[in-house]
Amino acid sequence: MTAPILRRLADLRALTSDWKRKGESIGVVPTMGALHQGHLSLVEAAKAGCDRVIVTIFVNPKQFNNPEDLEKYPRTEIEDAQKLVPYGVDAIYVPEPEEIYPQGFATTVSVAGLTDVMEGEFRPGHFDGVATVVAKLFLQTQADRAYFGEKDYQQLMIVTRMARDLDIPTEVVGCPTVREPSGLAMSSRNLRLSPEGLDIAANKHRIMRDLANALKDGAQFDQLAAKAEADLLAAGFTQVEYVQLRCAENLEPLSHATRPTRLFAAAWADGVRLIDNIPV
Repeated sequence: MTAPILRRLADLRALTSDWKRKGESIGVVPTMGALHQGHLSLVEAAKAGCDRVIVTIFVNPKQFNNPEDLEKYPRTEIEDAQKLVPYGVDAIYVPEPEEIYPQGFATTVSVAGLTDVMEGEFRPGHFDGVATVVAKLFLQTQADRAYFGEKDYQQLMIVTRMARDLDIPTEVVGCPTVREPSGLAMSSRNLRLSPEGLDIAANKHRIMRDLANALKDGAQFDQLAAKAEADLLAAGFTQVEYVQLRCAENLEPLSHATRPTRLFAAAWADGVRLIDNIPV
């Protein structure tokens, strides 16, 4: 049976308040829809860790820099609800825009430092939109735990810091990236790739894995980064925005993998911007 779809905050609050009175824990999986197995793995984690689970679906206009990108973002609410049936979630929250940004809305949540690099550099204001909507969803759902994929690792770090800094009593739980058999990180944006584009995109994980293996053997990142970018272009990517090695704890740039690190990359293939990261 399909979980109830709630569109008004008042209806959501009535439900969550009842759960809270009963002492039940609430998990939330914030999404923008177009659900894939990566999202569903977060739902599984939430079901394992909480008494009640809410999946939110909201295509957040404040985190899109490009209006065309916002317009093209897939919206598949009916299909998403069907995909959630086997998981027995307790509610699907699909708020109307005015439930998130009511008339006169004038507040922005901004996390300094972590938002200045990588995605923040190439998508100015993006993480302000993410932090703002996630703060709203944490408070609206009254969630005890929220589940995010490591595929968007920078985002995971930012929402964790945001919740901590603002004393929002929601524990942020990071979950491993789910990949296609080709190694391509699952993403809603993959729906926009042609078969040829999917073949090109799959090369990114291989190239990143080769670089990570060299770094594990003690190689210096600066000596290999240019080759990795060239390999991506040779594989058919049309533009490489960045390939970077950063500390897994604070995103500080590193030249060697001498402590927990992650390798990050963003590149365009088939007109679609794709990001990925792997631990080193």
